[in-house]
Amino acid sequence: MADANGDRDLMLPGSRPVLPDPDMAAGWDQAADLWKDPAEIPDPASVDVPEELRAQIEDYMSRYPDYHSASIPALMAAQKWHGWCSDEAIKQTAAVMQVTPAYLSSVATFYDMLRTQPVGSRYLYVCTSVACHLRQAVEVYDAIKEAAEDIGLEGVEIREVECLSACHMAPMASADGRYVGPLSREDAQELVLSIKEGREVLPGRGLGDPDYKLPWGTRA
Repeated sequence: MADANGDRDLMLPGSRPVLPDPDMAAGWDQAADLWKDPAEIPDPASVDVPEELRAQIEDYMSRYPDYHSASIPALMAAQKWHGWCSDEAIKQTAAVMQVTPAYLSSVATFYDMLRTQPVGSRYLYVCTSVACHLRQAVEVYDAIKEAAEDIGLEGVEIREVECLSACHMAPMASADGRYVGPLSREDAQELVLSIKEGREVLPGRGLGDPDYKLPWGTRA
């Protein structure tokens, strides 16, 4: 059996050829380039990181026995600072955490709450996972999208997401991290309008509100 260059005895049966000078990451049908330079950890002295962001990332790192576990909150902090997980945001985070940008990129591209493309500076995520779906979450989402178009809401990313871990208040949504619910189609207009006007979203309906209660009268 020959390799990609026609040389024999260099490959074991069943192995894939190593393509010369691969121009992309290896996939299921392409072997990894084992000869390329290893990923480098950014030199902290050469990366300009805002002090407030650095302090926040270091605080998250101090909360875990293994600082790698702080990757998600650290990237969330960088995303809040930059608006999205840009190359610069990831490099700054990597410099503080002393990991490779590639490591953090793998985290950012896996979790959908981390945005790897520039979007609106604010967001409204409507959960349409199982518990919320069974309580007509898709109808709520459609009503919110319609209200956003009618009102002319701009600079806000609106989309469906998988479980936000608040099944007890289904159907629910996250408005810039503020959990509100249970929601109905009738809430869409006021919800969108409050975001546009910069008001608190649905006062008394947020999970952290002191007077918040579920519709049947119990605390969440």
